[in-house]
Amino acid sequence: MPDVTKRPGRRPLSPAQLISLSFLIAIIIGTLLLSLPVSHATNAHVSLLDALFTATSAICVTGLAVVDTSSAYSRFGQLIIMLLFQAGGLGILSLGTLLAFATGRRVGFNERLRLQAQISAFHTGGTLKLLRFIATFVVIIELAGAALLYPRFAQQEGALTGIFYALFHSISAFNNAGFALYPDSLMRFQHDPLVTGVIMLLILIGGLGFTVIINLLSYARNHRKNPLSLHSKLALITSGSLLIIGFMSLLALEWANPGTLGGVAVWEKMLQALFQSVTARTAGFNTLELGALGVPALLIMMVLMIIGANPGSTGGGIKTVTFAVLMGSVGSVIRSKKELHLFGRCVADNTVMRAGMIATVAMLTVTTALFLLSITDASLGFLALFFETISAFATVGLSLGVTPELSHAGQGILILLMYTGRVGLLNVALTLVRTEADDLIRYPSEDVIVG
Repeated sequence: MPDVTKRPGRRPLSPAQLISLSFLIAIIIGTLLLSLPVSHATNAHVSLLDALFTATSAICVTGLAVVDTSSAYSRFGQLIIMLLFQAGGLGILSLGTLLAFATGRRVGFNERLRLQAQISAFHTGGTLKLLRFIATFVVIIELAGAALLYPRFAQQEGALTGIFYALFHSISAFNNAGFALYPDSLMRFQHDPLVTGVIMLLILIGGLGFTVIINLLSYARNHRKNPLSLHSKLALITSGSLLIIGFMSLLALEWANPGTLGGVAVWEKMLQALFQSVTARTAGFNTLELGALGVPALLIMMVLMIIGANPGSTGGGIKTVTFAVLMGSVGSVIRSKKELHLFGRCVADNTVMRAGMIATVAMLTVTTALFLLSITDASLGFLALFFETISAFATVGLSLGVTPELSHAGQGILILLMYTGRVGLLNVALTLVRTEADDLIRYPSEDVIVG
């Protein structure tokens, strides 16, 4: 991949600008490919806006759709969608560097810095090693997931078609994309522990974050020499806690609801509640009719969606570690502590401020988008619009079924929201890997009253 940051007479592109541009170019290319007649199913009508929405949803690993993926797109179109969410999950620049490995080209420091930002690596020196691991790890996990899913999809779709279905859903699950080749997502498999179990496992692995995975593998080899980092501890504990809280809450709230968990065996109640708790963490599949969920259950899912997956993973949201730092800082303020201490470590003040910035940007973005949707599509109901807004921004893909009913303006808002949720927070995260120079001028301090 050429180093486009070096242009004579021009200011070089920053990592944030390059990431934004890369995703934008991928969306444009995906839109053009999905607009081709060969990408459309027989007698299906796919407009340019439909293709743009689908390409954005795929490259931003969201899963929201305005047309049914299984009936609107041909096998070629579905293949394009699969390639888009594979690229979006791993990052355009990461794939470019992997291509450079294949051609034997040297990767410069500027490219390493940009890649470090995308995959949330802590040191530029380890970026290329991390990318080699990512390439191998992703191929192994996705092929293993497809192999486990194949018997069921072969039974459903036939031997040859089953291969594509197994690979499509495995890649979609690992990349937390949420695209499915069935109009009801995975509801037809709600009683199938094999499909739901494999999909959940792929979602969880994809949402861990590659730096956490490497830390876990190093810890397993030699836990004394390679202890778990503070980052890994926060990511794992927060993810596990949210998973359990979501599972228990959905199980309790929907236990007797005849439209969801009511009337099925206890083990099925537990399986489906667990699946929805997992998939709400930015994956986007569903085995329950979301429109039948009660308002409290929907609110629980919205909280899980906005928090999202771990940093450096294929998932979206503000990220678990951001949430953990925010909650920890609240506790420190309540205890009148001047510093945030977690697991025997002091969290830098800049990190706490950046976590607050990410949360603030997320809140303002969601609020603005919801306000605009309440103007363009007020007839669809506030709760449904709120749910779709969070789902789009957190790149989840869960829907109450109103996305196809949105006006063209409403669909345009969600397109911008998906792009912002995927690329905008990546750019905010760049501040976590920059070394800031000390201010040359210091101003007098003065207290203000807050709260």
